[in-house]
Amino acid sequence: MSTSVDTITSEAMHLPEDQRLVLAHRILASVEPVGDPEVEAAWELEIRERIRRYDAGQSEGIPLAEVFAGLDRKLAQ
Repeated sequence: MSTSVDTITSEAMHLPEDQRLVLAHRILASVEPVGDPEVEAAWELEIRERIRRYDAGQSEGIPLAEVFAGLDRKLAQ
């Protein structure tokens, strides 16, 4: 790693956690590709529909531990 990256990292570690999270988000956002507006809109509709079904009792959530266990099993294959 270059000295400037090491210096920035060291300084960032002295920030409060919430500010480190904001910094991390900004850095990640700076390298993420620009999304397709149509795809983003479709996902927004899908998310809203899933929330509506969950709130209406038409679907059930899966505990996070089960989700991660399932992912671990798939990745181990």
